[in-house]
Amino acid sequence: MNKTLKYLIVIVVALVLQVTLLPAYLDDPFKPNLLLIIVVFMGFRGEMLGGSLISLLLGLVQDCFSGIYLGLNGFSYLFIFILINQTAHRFYTDNSILMVLGAFLATQLNGLLNLLLLMMFSAAVGIYLPLLSGILPQGLVNALMASLFFAFAPLAKLEESR
Repeated sequence: MNKTLKYLIVIVVALVLQVTLLPAYLDDPFKPNLLLIIVVFMGFRGEMLGGSLISLLLGLVQDCFSGIYLGLNGFSYLFIFILINQTAHRFYTDNSILMVLGAFLATQLNGLLNLLLLMMFSAAVGIYLPLLSGILPQGLVNALMASLFFAFAPLAKLEESR
């Protein structure tokens, strides 16, 4: 099967899980952000042009379903992808522990970037405290989900089929 088709299937499944199934059973700070985990994976192993476009699109899709400002997660995901992609050549990226740590740090950075952008461009009052209090639990849940994702999902085997 083509690698691009495998990526597309994994992205669609992650999107369906994140939008429909997981919110029905999990409360807000404990819902994993599967799209961000995919961005981290692409940052470590993807190419710059295609990965940056997909990261931006995944962020915009996340914004469409989250109901918050359009472009907030798009910018954050793109920034996280570029940061990870530019530093990935310095690490052994086949290590699953690095993927878990990357998912945790990317979640923390995503929350802080969203907070910074909301402080700069929004007049919303009272959104900062829930965002700050949910950053650490969200990071831990994403790290746990990334460990499961890279251990059991076929996404971990995508690069072997090259």
